[in-house]
Amino acid sequence: MNDFLSALRTQRWDDHRYYHHSRINQTLHLISALSFLVAYGLLFIDPPSAALLAWGVSMVARQSGHFFFEPRGYDEVNQATHEHKEAIKVGYNLRRKVVLMALWVAAPVLLWFSPDLFGWVTPADSMSAFWHQVGWAWLVVGVGGLLFRTVHLFFLQGVQTGLVWMCKILTDPFHDVWLYHKAPLHLLRGEWVDPMVHARKP
Repeated sequence: MNDFLSALRTQRWDDHRYYHHSRINQTLHLISALSFLVAYGLLFIDPPSAALLAWGVSMVARQSGHFFFEPRGYDEVNQATHEHKEAIKVGYNLRRKVVLMALWVAAPVLLWFSPDLFGWVTPADSMSAFWHQVGWAWLVVGVGGLLFRTVHLFFLQGVQTGLVWMCKILTDPFHDVWLYHKAPLHLLRGEWVDPMVHARKP
């Protein structure tokens, strides 16, 4: 258990110091985390609505921060290139995220052009029913993406690394609220990039 928790702390620390320099990205992660927590609650009441919120708000905010606002030049704090960080990333790097987001976009398009999903589902008879089906599809994409990378990591880096990563992903919303709750205040003060004093190498 101690090894597991230590590995979890390491993955969290690496994720923060490598991929969350932008205060805008941190703020978007805060928004994402808060909406994910609401989605977690909805999951027990209305799973499709939870998936719509998680993908439509949480994931859009989170991934927009990474794609559009996070610096991609040489990382002076960690003395690493963007390419190096992408190569060693445990979870979904930008290339893998493009594939995941493409599946997310493809789900409603597929349901629109094939309402019965090739005979697998009953065609929706209203827009609300259509989005209900999209919610289920996005839930499958989310769970599938989580399990796929977890099992993939089993073979690449070992079972513990995969399980630690899965635990990190599932608990990130709680951790991100604690970690980035002051990010909007820093933005209001005009600080666009976290100086990462706490992460700089001596």
